[in-house]
Amino acid sequence: MNQANDIDDAQMQQAQMELTRILNGLKQEIPVFLFTQGGKNDVFNDAARQALRFFRQLTDKIVLREFDLSHEKAQQMGIDHSPTLVFDPNRYNIRWLGAPLGEEGRIFLEVLLRIGTGKSDLNEASMGVLKKIDQPRHVKVFVSASCPYCPQQALNALKAAVARPEMISLEIIDIQANADLADQYGAHSVPQTFANDVLIALGAQTEELFMSSLDKMEQQTIFIPDSDEAEVACQLVIIGGGPAGLTAGIYAARSGLKSVVVEKGVLGGQVALTPVVENYPGMKEVGGKTLVDLMVTHALEYVQIFPGEEVVDIIPGEPHIVQTSRRKFKTQAVLIATGASHRHLGVPGEDRFSGRGVSYCATCDGPLFRDKTVYLVGGGNSAATEALHLQNMGVKVTLVHRRDRLKAQEVLVKKLIDSNIPILFNTEVKEIRGENRVSEVLLLDKTTGETITKPADGVFLAIGYDPAVDLAGKVGLELTEEGYISHKGFRTNIPGIYVAGDVAGGFKQIVTAAGYGSPGQNRKLQPGNHVAHDAAPGCQPRGHRARRRRHEAHR
Repeated sequence: MNQANDIDDAQMQQAQMELTRILNGLKQEIPVFLFTQGGKNDVFNDAARQALRFFRQLTDKIVLREFDLSHEKAQQMGIDHSPTLVFDPNRYNIRWLGAPLGEEGRIFLEVLLRIGTGKSDLNEASMGVLKKIDQPRHVKVFVSASCPYCPQQALNALKAAVARPEMISLEIIDIQANADLADQYGAHSVPQTFANDVLIALGAQTEELFMSSLDKMEQQTIFIPDSDEAEVACQLVIIGGGPAGLTAGIYAARSGLKSVVVEKGVLGGQVALTPVVENYPGMKEVGGKTLVDLMVTHALEYVQIFPGEEVVDIIPGEPHIVQTSRRKFKTQAVLIATGASHRHLGVPGEDRFSGRGVSYCATCDGPLFRDKTVYLVGGGNSAATEALHLQNMGVKVTLVHRRDRLKAQEVLVKKLIDSNIPILFNTEVKEIRGENRVSEVLLLDKTTGETITKPADGVFLAIGYDPAVDLAGKVGLELTEEGYISHKGFRTNIPGIYVAGDVAGGFKQIVTAAGYGSPGQNRKLQPGNHVAHDAAPGCQPRGHRARRRRHEAHR
């Protein structure tokens, strides 16, 4: 027994010496303010004091001041939970609500190291994402002493707060010491991360995915690093990262073509903005974003994806030149799968309040309108689905439709009725009003001709979409009377330029778009038929042969 105690003491001394060595490397003082209130969380108050006392024995860089919650300093800083630790408030906005017990001790050490050195140690890819954030983010990471995954997520947030203190503020919140906050945010499993009171992550993430989630304000499951190549040579450029484009990328690469996918907007197109998909084979019910993540993850096994790049010109030739907002592609063939974009109402106030109460995506913006009143314009499947989704999020939604009956499927209409969602038939939104954001809408009753003003916090639009053919028109591709790209067997009027997906017309379904991207529909992407394949037979992208066997099951 004594021998075991001796071993434990030796290990403790060794660990303390290592901590001393690490903390001696701190370059800057670390001002720490501790706020407590007697009789409130005394166990955590004492634990916070003991932790600070221990670390101050190891380094003289920690400068501690303790205040009672009744002190004017607490009121000035808006602190009302005991205990709360505030770190170097003149340089950062980093707070800890709780005490560094158990696994949280690792987080506390990281706080001291990052603030004491002034270095975030973010990798280049993560810093590139973080630099894109142009609006403040107030981050809350809920943790517990027994959670081994919490330190990773807290460290991600800490790095962001140290790297960009002018834009990122951070609260690390212990759910046991702050049960009221855990209840308020529904954070009964950890780690959970919120930004501006919007849930952006469940569980721990890699550093890159955290920064991407913080940027997009929703949980990201796929990270695609930026490329700084000024010129890329390939055999097929696929313009559009929706189901058609992603499917085409997979099949083209499996056929031996060096292919790339370029997408200016959200990968997945309209699918990514669909709350629930109920008719995709093999998946009874799946979130649109989840389905897109599966597609993108699969496609990344085969093709390089360039997100956030707009194709500004295509110069036909041998090779074709595809010029984007960031680089140039030289390719033997081009597949246009640009899909469609949201249709606009075209009423006063729509453009002015876009992003300030006017939204085209219930999935993206719905959580911001919880317990608020919104009007959703439309009468088709998308409108019905988004109305149900908004109500499920706690939004007070009213559906507005210009006709006397909905175009949505009967099953969706029944769900609307069963959910008691109000529907204004024969009604149009004529104007969207407000000061800094939407505050009211002007509605026209087409039956009576009367107008009425209704208070509103937001207006959601789900009135269809138009094919994205601006690029096609610029290049000189022929269009149909309906405005889609004209084609014969998916060949356009310009040799070597092909078309797939919604931009080609036809049924606007996910499975249809994916079918357009596969060689079953577009035979020109098969070996022996495509000009790119003939130009360089047998060429395969890196890693293709090694992956071939384990992907046979996808056939």
